[in-house]
Amino acid sequence: MKTRHLTLLVVIFAGMLFLAVGALTAAEEQAVPEKITLANKGYKKDKKGPVTLTHKKHNVDYKIACAECHHVYKDGKNIWNEGDHVDKCSTCHDFKKKNKKTKAMKLQNAYHKNCKTCHKALAKEGKPTGPFKKCTKCHAKKKKK
Repeated sequence: MKTRHLTLLVVIFAGMLFLAVGALTAAEEQAVPEKITLANKGYKKDKKGPVTLTHKKHNVDYKIACAECHHVYKDGKNIWNEGDHVDKCSTCHDFKKKNKKTKAMKLQNAYHKNCKTCHKALAKEGKPTGPFKKCTKCHAKKKKK
């Protein structure tokens, strides 16, 4: 009888441990980095330095939905939902050319269109926004080699 109770306790404990590890792993995978640096890796020549943005400022402070930047298109509709896996932009947006099959624009154009268009619209509404006119306001100075 004691062996049966001990076995049951071990099974329950193992199950709870398994669930706890699974929950912690899932939470860790969903963790959003505080800052993102968009670097020009992949280009032959890096004309401008990287751009750093913060998720908190965009999502929490300015209440911009994640799907404004993150997307997966199917039949012309963005089907990406908050919590879905986020691929690197370069997965679909090529450094050098527009993807003729998916019609995804070049990476640099996609970044500029998304960021600058939003910043311009906010400025037009008289709302606080990031820069969009001068390259050096977003792009950090390149490190000299």
